[in-house]
Amino acid sequence: MFRIHKAMKVKKLFRQLFAALPVIAAMIFFLAFPLRYTESVREGVSLWAISVLPATFPFLFLTAVFTELKLYPRLAKAVSPAAGALFRVSGEGGCAAFLSMISGYPVGARTVFDLYRGGRIAKEETFRLAALCTTTGPMFMVGAVGARMFGSAKAGWILLLSHLAAVWTVCFFLRFTGRKPARSAPALSAGGQGNVLYDSLLNSVLSILCVGGSIALFYAFGQMLADLGAFAGITDPTLCAVVRGLLEMTSGCKLLSETGTPLNLALACFLVTFGGCCVLMQQLAFLSRANVKALPFLAVKLLQGVLSAAICFTLTLLFGV
Repeated sequence: MFRIHKAMKVKKLFRQLFAALPVIAAMIFFLAFPLRYTESVREGVSLWAISVLPATFPFLFLTAVFTELKLYPRLAKAVSPAAGALFRVSGEGGCAAFLSMISGYPVGARTVFDLYRGGRIAKEETFRLAALCTTTGPMFMVGAVGARMFGSAKAGWILLLSHLAAVWTVCFFLRFTGRKPARSAPALSAGGQGNVLYDSLLNSVLSILCVGGSIALFYAFGQMLADLGAFAGITDPTLCAVVRGLLEMTSGCKLLSETGTPLNLALACFLVTFGGCCVLMQQLAFLSRANVKALPFLAVKLLQGVLSAAICFTLTLLFGV
């Protein structure tokens, strides 16, 4: 019995050491090559400051304030029948999906967490809302990826349409899963406690800083993997772009745009819809606190990503870019 107990302790220790290895390795890399990896972090911060911060921060603040207005639950009551029929979520959840659609990552995930924390959505609908509200917005998809990277606003609209169609299709079928909500609809009152403007601003600043930190870190981690030869055996530039995009989707989309084929556009749609490790970490930072399980969520995002790529490829062949 003592030997079995000791063997279990040793096995547990090895698991802990194995889990700590990437962290220790990253620390060693930063200490050994500070100039190289601080430059990678700077590039990530620059990308965040130029492309993400201006488009995302105002929406983080405005959506936080909007969900506290007395108008929000009234709108929720108005959209409740459609939201329930299509996706089996509450009216508050339907409004959150609309805010996610116009604002982009990670506004939807943060809104779901805010509503869950305030007791304004049912626990049984949280996972379906997590899948429905984690979408990018038109400013990023049409402006940044389509017009700026692929040089075509038309490509951007095809990307956005394919992205939303895939997310909504998967979420429609998710309506048949899970238990029926055990709680009644929220009362027609918003939070309104404390200083709404200050609290919304503070939470938005903290959220956007978390977004910038994750982008900067994954830029550095991607450079470390490249230096370790993780991408050395990948000679095909398209495959390399996808692998890099699975870490940080913006850089992957930029690499794919260098050869603007229908396949590359479809792969960019997959990366944006799936999100990559960087965006997924941003979303799960909020959703995990709303009791959304990571593995089922990742499976749903993967399915949405694959479907969005198929739709995008078809639309590109039909209408061109």
